[in-house]
Amino acid sequence: MTGDNGGVSPSPFLVRLRAEAAHLVTSLTTFGPSTGRRWPLAIQSGLAMAVPIVGLALTGHADIALLAASGAFTVIYGGWLRPRQRARFAPIMALALFACAAAGVLAAGGGTIVVLVGGLALTIVAASLAGWFSLGPPGPVFFVLVYGLSAQVTAVRGGVRVVDPWVYLAVVAASSAFACVLVLLPLLLPRYRHEQVRPVRALFPRRWDGVAQTLAVRAAIVAVVGVGAAAFIDPERSYWIICAGLAVVGMPVGRRAAAARGIHRTVGTIVGGAVYLGLALLPLPIWALGLLLGALQVAVELTVVRHYALALVFITPLVLLIIGAATGEGANTALALERVVDTLVGAVVGTIAALAVRLRDERG
Repeated sequence: MTGDNGGVSPSPFLVRLRAEAAHLVTSLTTFGPSTGRRWPLAIQSGLAMAVPIVGLALTGHADIALLAASGAFTVIYGGWLRPRQRARFAPIMALALFACAAAGVLAAGGGTIVVLVGGLALTIVAASLAGWFSLGPPGPVFFVLVYGLSAQVTAVRGGVRVVDPWVYLAVVAASSAFACVLVLLPLLLPRYRHEQVRPVRALFPRRWDGVAQTLAVRAAIVAVVGVGAAAFIDPERSYWIICAGLAVVGMPVGRRAAAARGIHRTVGTIVGGAVYLGLALLPLPIWALGLLLGALQVAVELTVVRHYALALVFITPLVLLIIGAATGEGANTALALERVVDTLVGAVVGTIAALAVRLRDERG
């Protein structure tokens, strides 16, 4: 085919490929539209992360302070709900995340194979339930993350647990309860106490429709391939690979959006790994580290809906600092490089799953 200038016109495939590449570059260099006030949720999540860690550190329990970080994830679910509605919803999410922590602790006692199989099953179940109940952002990612973190933190090393399982679960339960208290605080204001409340079932209708089925199938692909890849790379890191894949397919997005999330996940993690190395080398006491983690959590919530890659720049050092401090690994270049590799693998797997399984509601 020739153009008006007598040259050969590019094929439709190349034209589409260039357009998609331009879209990906544009998504990395621009911010999405504002979705309203994010700072109340950001402040709550930052306090949920920092206060338990700082409190434990200052009262002589610095050795277990970082274990409280998982409870903070309770706050980030249902952030779009009104305060009185969130007050009813938060305990449900706290129980769900605690169940994932308990599952991770239980699996850790059975060894690597049990952890791998448990992670695979949990990923499929969590994604299916998230789709069925129309859970919304951030989807099933944090259920798998809490499971994996719990299994790693309480793993058996030299015949003994790295962290006592009962102590770990007690700290997670207490920090989750504190997160629920933070969600309740706005109800001290009369204008929020008198709001009408809809049943949770009405806000999260059960729909096993095409979208939910697509999420479940994509997650199953990510789980199976992710666990298989981890078996060759490092079985103990399987949850990070799966989380990277779920970040791509764990929300009902079309193929173009999924590809963009994969690129954002990769770029954000690479930059975030470098940020982690800089922060991890600072000689911070645990209470100061808690404040830093709280600040990172605030930054995540302020940026995640507008620029996913930038949010990953904050998420990556946050999680790596928790892992490094809680497991005694400290500042570790190898840890950062491993997580970058895991993210690359997971993002590729997630993108392939999204391209292979079309979202039922997707047009074109």
